Amino acid sequence: MNPLQAISHALLSIQITLAVLWIYQGLVPKVIYKVIEEQQFWEFTGIQFLNIPSLIQLSGVGEIIFGILFLIFRQSKVLHYLNIMAMLFFIVVVGVVYPHYFVQGFNPFIMNTAMAALSIVALQLLDTAKHS
Repeated sequence: MNPLQAISHALLSIQITLAVLWIYQGLVPKVIYKVIEEQQFWEFTGIQFLNIPSLIQLSGVGEIIFGILFLIFRQSKVLHYLNIMAMLFFIVVVGVVYPHYFVQGFNPFIMNTAMAALSIVALQLLDTAKHS
């Protein structure tokens, strides 16, 4: 396998991983189960214009769509920058709303940092592939 193929395979692995993580996060806790933490988050925001179950469902669908975009636009740097910003934003939000989560195993800090790191590596690989 030549270096360009190796980069291509690594990028594909990153894209699929990020897609699966975003789709799972939107589908399972938000669309299928509507976990209580999601409800507590929306209550914390104080947003009143839609009912909370609708907001949970809508945010889940948005996350699923975002995950699918990673499969469609596999060379998009914009998606990776958005992912990094979202992960940093969610670290702050969880730190404010659910600070006790940061001392548990497999906590949001670990997952969000890892997802941001995948995008950072993808951006580096995209630049390397462009210059090869």
